[in-house]
Amino acid sequence: MNARVLIVDDSLTVRMDLAEAFEAAGIRPLMCSTVREARDAIAAQAADLVILDVLLPDGDGVELLKEIRTSADTSELPILMLSTEADVRDRIRGLQTGANDYVGKPYDAGYVVARGRELLRQHQREKNDSTVTVLLIDDSKTFREELKQALSSAGYEVITAATGEEGLRLAASHRPDALIVDGVMPGIDGATVIRRVRLDVALRGMPCLLLTASDEHGAELRALEAGADAFVLKEEEMEVILARFGAMLRTARSKPDAMSSLASPKRILAVDDSLTYLHELAAALRDEGYDVVLAHSGEEAIEMLAVQNVECILLDLLMPGIGGQETCRRIKASPTLRNTPLIMLTAVEDRQTLIEGLGTGADDYIAKSSDFDVLRARIQAQIRRKQFEDENRRIRERLLRTELEAAEARAAQELAEAKAALVEELKLKNRELEAFSYSVSHDLRTPLRSIDGFSQMLVEDYGSQLDGTALSYLTRIRAAAKHMAALIEDMLLLSRVSRTQLRFERVDLSALAQTVTDELQRQCPEREVTVEVQPDLFVQADGGLMRVLLDNLLGNAWKYTSRRANARIEFKAQPHETGPVFVVQDNGAGFDMTHAGSLFQPFQRLHSADEFPGTGIGLATVHRIVDRHGGRVWAESAVGAGATVFFTIPPAREADVRLIA
Repeated sequence: MNARVLIVDDSLTVRMDLAEAFEAAGIRPLMCSTVREARDAIAAQAADLVILDVLLPDGDGVELLKEIRTSADTSELPILMLSTEADVRDRIRGLQTGANDYVGKPYDAGYVVARGRELLRQHQREKNDSTVTVLLIDDSKTFREELKQALSSAGYEVITAATGEEGLRLAASHRPDALIVDGVMPGIDGATVIRRVRLDVALRGMPCLLLTASDEHGAELRALEAGADAFVLKEEEMEVILARFGAMLRTARSKPDAMSSLASPKRILAVDDSLTYLHELAAALRDEGYDVVLAHSGEEAIEMLAVQNVECILLDLLMPGIGGQETCRRIKASPTLRNTPLIMLTAVEDRQTLIEGLGTGADDYIAKSSDFDVLRARIQAQIRRKQFEDENRRIRERLLRTELEAAEARAAQELAEAKAALVEELKLKNRELEAFSYSVSHDLRTPLRSIDGFSQMLVEDYGSQLDGTALSYLTRIRAAAKHMAALIEDMLLLSRVSRTQLRFERVDLSALAQTVTDELQRQCPEREVTVEVQPDLFVQADGGLMRVLLDNLLGNAWKYTSRRANARIEFKAQPHETGPVFVVQDNGAGFDMTHAGSLFQPFQRLHSADEFPGTGIGLATVHRIVDRHGGRVWAESAVGAGATVFFTIPPAREADVRLIA
């Protein structure tokens, strides 16, 4: 016996009854009667499962539960509360505090053991999901023990049964991962066991191996027709049987379904203000193996359902408080409860009451009676219906997921194909752009140089023969040619910025900024401009493009401060949670922020050429450079109050970085 259960109850009768039931199920019982004893046993890690009463001589079981849940060593210990149903609030309190389950007294020992096994199984699988549990059914004790030993040695956890009937009960309560069953047994034979497993939605996915001593023709066919996944003769060597079993597990389509078996114990919520009828009803249902939760009003029922699920609800129609119909409406309005079968009970027998009861959402309606046979049958029918509906819903969901996955795959394929096409189109456009750039650089710049050169020759050779108007025309022609040449150069630069391959390196922006401003000062020695450059500003970027960026930003600041007596330019960085924000600030002419949206577009200028010369390409080039590095650029200004341009250069991705020595 590997698992240990700690039974904490002040009643010796309860302790002995449960100890006997768990021991018969192969689980070693330990018994305590007080909170103190239980606390010591739990601290010593003496149990794998705790059955805990609420009312104990020296304390409250729920308070002990709270202690267990707040301790790191015992917080995951499976705990099943066990107490009288005199007050449903004890059940609610226990479940809210952290009990895994709650069973009311009087209890059915078989149900408590079944729930305890389920909690142990869940806890064990959470710790080690790789363990495979095998249910072995064979009426031959000798062969059963021999095969069990072989399976255990191979690392399987083995549960055994001597008959088909016992095996089906164990399958429902233990939910094993696989089944090995003898074909010929007294009572239910192996083929029938497999057929019943396949009819149970909770078990039908379980891989089944059929053993037989018969080697007659057609035996394997009959086994497979019964629903077996594999077939092997009992006379084979144990190594062969184990190999066949392992192969079956590897090819099994799925593990057992997570739904509860029809044969497993069920929990029923009974709601009635009549204590006499309620206890009579509970006693009749507990005799059938149900765990019955008692509530005395609709309010108690709704409160209980918020902390514990049930398989079926029995609801009295006429009760004080919110009443049966309103309770039914509230239950059926809840997304988590609306599918729970609900049977309305009443002593009133008239057609209108029946219609009203069903109209509130009840799934069935039955008159109260001391003969509970019909009620038991209705409960079983509703639970069976609910299980079939759940299975159909799961099937529909699987089909829908399959369809969605197929649709996503088709969409991904179409998108990928649209991207082989888009890439090719972009390559074509790039080739066209390169051809255009060559055309601009070769076919346009050469004629422009000719226009400018011949105009200059006219002035130099024939200037004395021309009047003032003709000379003015020639001067304007030369100025326009030079402006167009500058425009072409800027367009070519913008094109190169867009097409050039980025070469990442560690760039000292402070040093670059100082170099740019020094060159600007040499070009205009007559100007007095205060320039402040914050030291040690580094980025991981393309060094050539960073130079172009600062040429444009600092060049603009230099240009737009040309009419200031005390011109001032700053280059600095501001800290930000995502990285530094670099700033170029001046006290120059500024601009109207209503036009800021077009500031970084090509050929967009916020000042006339008469005020400040330029082509309108510089800031578009800045935007393209920053965008290629994955950053942002924006500006703030006011007319006559200077301008501030902000930009970010985020850290380069590792795959993009190519350091230049």
